[in-house]
Amino acid sequence: MLIKTKVIVLSKLKYRDNDLIVKCFTWHRGVVSYLLRGVLNSKKGQSKIAYFQLLSQLQIEESYRENQSLQTIKDLRLDYSFTSLHTNILKSSIVMFLAEVLASVLREEEKNEQLYDYLETTFRWLDTKDEFSNFHLLFLLNLTKHLGFYPDTTNTNQMYFNLNNGLFESKKEDIYSISGENLTTLKQLLGINFDALESIKLNSKQRQSFLAMLLLYFELHLGSFKKPKSLQIFNQVFN
Repeated sequence: MLIKTKVIVLSKLKYRDNDLIVKCFTWHRGVVSYLLRGVLNSKKGQSKIAYFQLLSQLQIEESYRENQSLQTIKDLRLDYSFTSLHTNILKSSIVMFLAEVLASVLREEEKNEQLYDYLETTFRWLDTKDEFSNFHLLFLLNLTKHLGFYPDTTNTNQMYFNLNNGLFESKKEDIYSISGENLTTLKQLLGINFDALESIKLNSKQRQSFLAMLLLYFELHLGSFKKPKSLQIFNQVFN
């Protein structure tokens, strides 16, 4: 059965000598992996590889077979042509880091249009902007809405935020209760849109501290989540 859909590339892995396995988040069926046969062994295949850069947005026609773990792609074209996402070294570092996070947390093979639209629009926003140093922080925080553990904003005036239960609290309950600069940053980011990010001024140390807190938040709420391997390189680039 042939199906036309939009996809966002999450990862790619060499398979055997000449094949690639590409993991994508699709508009119509969530996470799907595709087998690209022979693309590492021909000029035509090499040109096709260029489409599968991390977080590329494509329109494809897939040959779908039920109960098959690896699907095949019959036809493809760019859905959106990025101008800076893969050429600006800072943006490409964000791409590498966030693609690794997404490949880890997105596993469901079911349709999620709201999440797809969120990924599509935010990366297009990033592609067009010159000021984006806090992008990854708001991106990850808002991603928790789609994963089911966005902070409860009922009592944001409280002095602590508990990472374990996602609640603002009046006193320090355990080691997962945060305060200080990370709490201030969290309150600043809650509910804002990406265009308002320029108003939030953070130095590299504050940014790294808040990112570490966010990743711990992911670990506490997603049992299978592990810190991205690209984190150290990412922090070095943004230091």
